[in-house]
Amino acid sequence: MTVIDSTPVTLPPVDACVSAGATHPRPDGQDRYTISEVAEFTGLRAHTLRWYEQIGLMPQVERSHTGQRRFDNRDLDWLVFVGRLRLTGMPVADMVRFAELVRQGEVTFGERQEILEQTRHEVAARIAELQDTLAVLDAKINFYAGARQASEGA
Repeated sequence: MTVIDSTPVTLPPVDACVSAGATHPRPDGQDRYTISEVAEFTGLRAHTLRWYEQIGLMPQVERSHTGQRRFDNRDLDWLVFVGRLRLTGMPVADMVRFAELVRQGEVTFGERQEILEQTRHEVAARIAELQDTLAVLDAKINFYAGARQASEGA
């Protein structure tokens, strides 16, 4: 007789910062990338990747026996997230602070949530401002289209 344990396994929450559900070039376990491969994949320059690591925005990247950086899929996920933070207009110093909090672990979930909620609020305000600007542009476009049609019809 086979006994099956049906007790649910409780896993720690997965941080979406490092598991964005992105498709990776290589599967886990075979996911070692050179800095030039990461630069090509992310669109970032190798110099920028080194700088990110130097200022603490990137976690320490694994090194080969020859000292070459070896990035993995988690590093790629992190870089995608950092790219999103950059799009929000978050200052680099704030991104570095967020990265420090991530490295400190689960005890910083609340502080990280606050940072992201504040950033979300700022992005939503900018979107509203852009929507207002879009409405003004649409009104002007309609005005000029109507004026042009009126002058052509006269």
